[in-house]
Amino acid sequence: MSDLSLKLEKSDRSLLQRLFEAPAIGKMSFTSKLLSYSVLWFWALFVIFPIYWVVITAFKDAAAVNQGPFYIPFVDFQPNLNAWRVHLSDPYCDAYAIGRQLLLLVYNTFAFIVSPVVTLQAMEPQICKTYLAFTNSVVIGAAATVLCVSIGSMAAYALARVQYKPKFGNILVFVLLALGTIVATSYAGIPWYFSTAVGLVLFFLLARALGKRFTSTLGNGDILFWIISQRILPPIVVIIPIYMMFQAVGLLDTHLALIIVYAVANLPIVVWLMHDFFAGLPIELEESAQLDGASRFGIFWDIVLPLTRPGLAATTLLTLILNWNEYLFAVFLSTSKSQTMPIMVAAKNAGEKGILWWEMCAIIVIMIIPVILMAILLQRFIARGVLLGAVKG
Repeated sequence: MSDLSLKLEKSDRSLLQRLFEAPAIGKMSFTSKLLSYSVLWFWALFVIFPIYWVVITAFKDAAAVNQGPFYIPFVDFQPNLNAWRVHLSDPYCDAYAIGRQLLLLVYNTFAFIVSPVVTLQAMEPQICKTYLAFTNSVVIGAAATVLCVSIGSMAAYALARVQYKPKFGNILVFVLLALGTIVATSYAGIPWYFSTAVGLVLFFLLARALGKRFTSTLGNGDILFWIISQRILPPIVVIIPIYMMFQAVGLLDTHLALIIVYAVANLPIVVWLMHDFFAGLPIELEESAQLDGASRFGIFWDIVLPLTRPGLAATTLLTLILNWNEYLFAVFLSTSKSQTMPIMVAAKNAGEKGILWWEMCAIIVIMIIPVILMAILLQRFIARGVLLGAVKG
């Protein structure tokens, strides 16, 4: 033991031992540490460089972009605000107009709460296009994320803790009645609310009358797989029916239409991710709470959600990014009032003068700031959420 302890002393270790052998348990050798940090620094630079390139390009002009790759401001090129002036030179994009729009936004929010006592003040047409697209993205992205995570978390918890055994025959009857409702509304001219009510009544009666005759059932795993399969479906396949549906109910170019579509489109991802987090929790905690008289929703709100906070934060950020960057639904369902930031970027990309990279990068910088701030705020939860469940036992 004395010889072994002497070998651990730095003065008694050879050069090869100091380079390749760990000095103590839980520590890395010099070579391992050097290689690990080199790989991490290389990967960090590899990931950060595109963001750095977008930021510095936003402060270039046409000459600095076209004459060659310049990387270092004030050394390779002289930064300027030409790209930002182009966006801020649009009508009603000056500081006074944007300040007025912010005050109107606060006033309309208050007026919406206390309506009909206070009337809303119109913000059109005195509104900056960039500001309008940014606020639309904030409102639509945040609302869709909150709605999606709230419903998806409750659905995931139900699939993780409650055993469902729906009969396959009842599901088939529901699908057939849904198709009949669509046909009656589209081709027979029957109002959608009347045909939907009739379909629900028929389903209830048929399920009560024929439900006992069906023997084949589905399980939670089948339901979960069906939910995630809806995300596998390409959005371009369903965009035309969705457009026609919102056109029929008069919701085109509205915030509500995009909020509903974004929430439904990303709901399978929330259910899939949160199901794994909920399933990894020990059920004994919930059983103890039930013995103390806690309700199912109380257990979910007071016990389950706090324990899965890291996973909830990671899922929320992922859902927010998907909602924030969504383009296909926005380009079909919005025309002017509810356009989001991806539409602004695409408009700059498809300009008459070609791709003006410096102007487009300025819009992209504005677009990525909220997501970066959200990631910084949720960083400690996201790191734990990614690793949650990696070590068992």
